[in-house]
Amino acid sequence: QAAGRLAGQVVLDWHFQPFELNPGMGPDGEDLFQHLAAKYGATPGQLRQTHEAIAARGAALGLVFSPQRTRIYNTFDAHRLLHWLGEEGRGGLQLAFKQALFKSYFTAAENPADPAVLLRQVAQLGLDEARARVVLESDEYAGAVRQRQAFYQAQGIHSVPAVIVNGRHLIQGGQPVEAFEQALRQIAAQQV
Repeated sequence: QAAGRLAGQVVLDWHFQPFELNPGMGPDGEDLFQHLAAKYGATPGQLRQTHEAIAARGAALGLVFSPQRTRIYNTFDAHRLLHWLGEEGRGGLQLAFKQALFKSYFTAAENPADPAVLLRQVAQLGLDEARARVVLESDEYAGAVRQRQAFYQAQGIHSVPAVIVNGRHLIQGGQPVEAFEQALRQIAAQQV
Protein backbone atom coordinates (compact mmCIF):
# COMPACT_ATOMS: atom_id res chain seq x y z
CA GLN A 1 0.00 0.00 0.00
CA ALA A 2 2.87 2.38 0.73
CA ALA A 3 4.29 1.62 -2.71
CA GLY A 4 0.90 2.43 -4.24
CA ARG A 5 0.72 5.73 -2.38
CA LEU A 6 4.17 6.64 -3.70
CA ALA A 7 3.56 5.57 -7.31
CA GLY A 8 5.27 8.01 -9.65
CA GLN A 9 7.42 9.36 -6.83
CA VAL A 10 9.45 6.31 -5.85
CA VAL A 11 10.45 3.34 -8.00
CA LEU A 12 10.62 0.02 -6.18
CA ASP A 13 12.40 -3.04 -7.52
CA TRP A 14 11.33 -5.94 -5.31
CA HIS A 15 13.74 -8.75 -4.36
CA PHE A 16 12.69 -11.34 -1.80
CA GLN A 17 15.34 -12.95 0.34
CA PRO A 18 14.90 -16.24 2.17
CA PHE A 19 14.25 -16.26 5.88
CA GLU A 20 12.81 -19.26 7.69
CA LEU A 21 11.33 -18.70 11.10
CA ASN A 22 11.55 -22.44 11.77
CA PRO A 23 14.30 -24.02 9.65
CA GLY A 24 14.37 -27.24 11.70
CA MET A 25 10.64 -27.87 11.48
CA GLY A 26 9.48 -31.06 9.76
CA PRO A 27 7.22 -31.14 6.70
CA ASP A 28 4.05 -31.76 8.73
CA GLY A 29 4.60 -28.62 10.79
CA GLU A 30 3.51 -28.10 14.37
CA ASP A 31 0.50 -26.80 16.23
CA LEU A 32 0.72 -23.02 15.91
CA PHE A 33 -0.08 -22.14 19.50
CA GLN A 34 1.98 -24.93 21.08
CA HIS A 35 4.95 -23.89 18.95
CA LEU A 36 4.61 -20.21 19.87
CA ALA A 37 4.14 -21.02 23.55
CA ALA A 38 7.36 -23.06 23.55
CA LYS A 39 9.26 -20.47 21.50
CA TYR A 40 8.20 -17.36 23.42
CA GLY A 41 7.08 -18.71 26.77
CA ALA A 42 3.69 -17.04 26.44
CA THR A 43 0.44 -18.22 27.95
CA PRO A 44 -2.44 -19.40 25.74
CA GLY A 45 -4.34 -16.22 26.61
CA GLN A 46 -1.41 -14.01 25.62
CA LEU A 47 -0.98 -15.91 22.37
CA ARG A 48 -4.67 -15.63 21.47
CA GLN A 49 -4.61 -11.89 22.22
CA THR A 50 -1.50 -11.38 20.07
CA HIS A 51 -2.98 -13.53 17.30
CA GLU A 52 -6.21 -11.50 17.34
CA ALA A 53 -4.28 -8.22 17.22
CA ILE A 54 -2.23 -9.40 14.24
CA ALA A 55 -5.38 -10.62 12.49
CA ALA A 56 -7.03 -7.23 13.04
CA ARG A 57 -3.98 -5.41 11.63
CA GLY A 58 -3.99 -7.76 8.63
CA ALA A 59 -7.71 -7.25 8.05
CA ALA A 60 -7.19 -3.49 8.00
CA LEU A 61 -4.76 -4.08 5.11
CA GLY A 62 -7.02 -6.51 3.29
CA LEU A 63 -5.38 -9.76 4.50
CA VAL A 64 -7.88 -12.13 6.05
CA PHE A 65 -6.50 -14.54 8.66
CA SER A 66 -8.35 -17.85 8.72
CA PRO A 67 -9.43 -19.17 12.11
CA GLN A 68 -8.65 -22.63 10.68
CA ARG A 69 -4.95 -21.70 10.48
CA THR A 70 -3.78 -23.70 13.47
CA ARG A 71 -0.46 -25.06 12.20
CA ILE A 72 2.90 -23.54 11.39
CA TYR A 73 5.15 -25.01 8.72
CA ASN A 74 8.64 -25.02 7.28
CA THR A 75 8.87 -22.75 4.22
CA PHE A 76 12.20 -23.85 2.71
CA ASP A 77 10.76 -25.14 -0.58
CA ALA A 78 8.71 -21.97 -1.03
CA HIS A 79 11.95 -20.00 -0.62
CA ARG A 80 13.65 -22.18 -3.22
CA LEU A 81 10.88 -21.34 -5.69
CA LEU A 82 11.14 -17.64 -4.85
CA HIS A 83 14.89 -17.89 -5.44
CA TRP A 84 14.27 -19.59 -8.81
CA LEU A 85 12.05 -16.69 -9.87
CA GLY A 86 14.67 -14.20 -8.71
CA GLU A 87 17.42 -16.00 -10.61
CA GLU A 88 15.35 -15.70 -13.76
CA GLY A 89 15.03 -11.95 -13.22
CA ARG A 90 11.36 -12.15 -12.44
CA GLY A 91 11.12 -9.83 -9.44
CA GLY A 92 7.53 -8.90 -10.24
CA LEU A 93 6.63 -12.56 -10.31
CA GLN A 94 8.42 -13.05 -7.00
CA LEU A 95 6.06 -10.46 -5.53
CA ALA A 96 2.99 -12.12 -7.07
CA PHE A 97 4.12 -15.56 -5.87
CA LYS A 98 4.86 -14.27 -2.36
CA GLN A 99 1.42 -12.65 -2.17
CA ALA A 100 -0.20 -15.88 -3.40
CA LEU A 101 1.68 -17.83 -0.73
CA PHE A 102 0.53 -15.42 1.99
CA LYS A 103 -3.08 -15.75 0.89
CA SER A 104 -2.77 -19.53 0.67
CA TYR A 105 -1.31 -19.84 4.17
CA PHE A 106 -2.95 -17.04 6.13
CA THR A 107 -6.38 -17.00 4.47
CA ALA A 108 -6.89 -20.55 3.18
CA ALA A 109 -4.86 -22.23 5.98
CA GLU A 110 -2.90 -24.30 3.45
CA ASN A 111 0.49 -25.89 4.05
CA PRO A 112 3.25 -23.94 2.25
CA ALA A 113 5.53 -26.98 2.59
CA ASP A 114 3.17 -29.11 0.47
CA PRO A 115 4.50 -29.39 -3.10
CA ALA A 116 0.94 -29.66 -4.44
CA VAL A 117 0.05 -26.31 -2.84
CA LEU A 118 3.21 -24.70 -4.22
CA LEU A 119 2.68 -26.10 -7.72
CA ARG A 120 -0.94 -24.94 -7.74
CA GLN A 121 0.21 -21.41 -6.91
CA VAL A 122 2.82 -21.59 -9.68
CA ALA A 123 0.19 -22.76 -12.20
CA GLN A 124 -2.35 -20.12 -11.16
CA LEU A 125 0.25 -17.42 -11.86
CA GLY A 126 0.98 -18.89 -15.29
CA LEU A 127 4.53 -19.83 -14.36
CA ASP A 128 6.43 -22.85 -15.69
CA GLU A 129 4.94 -25.64 -13.58
CA ALA A 130 7.23 -28.31 -15.06
CA ARG A 131 10.30 -26.25 -14.15
CA ALA A 132 8.97 -25.63 -10.65
CA ARG A 133 8.39 -29.37 -10.22
CA VAL A 134 12.03 -30.04 -11.19
CA VAL A 135 13.17 -27.56 -8.53
CA LEU A 136 10.94 -29.12 -5.87
CA GLU A 137 11.94 -32.70 -6.70
CA SER A 138 15.64 -31.87 -6.46
CA ASP A 139 17.88 -29.94 -4.12
CA GLU A 140 18.29 -27.16 -6.70
CA TYR A 141 18.84 -23.75 -5.08
CA ALA A 142 19.09 -25.33 -1.61
CA GLY A 143 22.69 -24.21 -1.17
CA ALA A 144 22.01 -20.73 -2.51
CA VAL A 145 19.00 -20.28 -0.24
CA ARG A 146 20.94 -21.46 2.83
CA GLN A 147 23.80 -19.10 1.90
CA ARG A 148 21.44 -16.09 1.57
CA GLN A 149 19.76 -16.95 4.87
CA ALA A 150 23.13 -17.13 6.62
CA PHE A 151 24.18 -13.81 5.09
CA TYR A 152 21.12 -11.95 6.37
CA GLN A 153 21.29 -13.58 9.78
CA ALA A 154 24.93 -12.47 10.01
CA GLN A 155 23.69 -8.94 9.20
CA GLY A 156 21.43 -9.07 12.27
CA ILE A 157 18.11 -10.10 10.69
CA HIS A 158 16.41 -12.44 13.15
CA SER A 159 12.70 -11.82 12.58
CA VAL A 160 10.16 -10.93 9.93
CA PRO A 161 9.11 -8.77 8.36
CA ALA A 162 12.43 -7.11 7.65
CA VAL A 163 12.55 -4.76 4.67
CA ILE A 164 15.95 -3.61 3.45
CA VAL A 165 15.92 -0.58 1.17
CA ASN A 166 18.89 0.12 -1.10
CA GLY A 167 20.92 -2.52 0.71
CA ARG A 168 21.37 -0.41 3.85
CA HIS A 169 18.12 0.91 5.36
CA LEU A 170 16.21 -1.55 7.56
CA ILE A 171 12.50 -1.28 8.32
CA GLN A 172 11.74 -4.04 10.79
CA GLY A 173 8.51 -5.38 12.20
CA GLY A 174 4.87 -5.14 11.20
CA GLN A 175 4.84 -1.37 10.82
CA PRO A 176 1.79 0.62 9.74
CA VAL A 177 1.58 1.64 6.08
CA GLU A 178 2.38 5.23 7.07
CA ALA A 179 5.70 4.15 8.61
CA PHE A 180 6.76 2.46 5.36
CA GLU A 181 5.59 5.45 3.34
CA GLN A 182 7.51 7.91 5.54
CA ALA A 183 10.68 5.79 5.47
CA LEU A 184 10.55 5.41 1.69
CA ARG A 185 10.04 9.16 1.25
CA GLN A 186 13.02 9.92 3.51
CA ILE A 187 15.26 7.41 1.76
CA ALA A 188 14.23 8.73 -1.68
CA ALA A 189 14.95 12.31 -0.55
CA GLN A 190 18.46 11.25 0.48
CA GLN A 191 19.09 9.83 -2.99
CA VAL A 192 18.55 13.17 -4.75
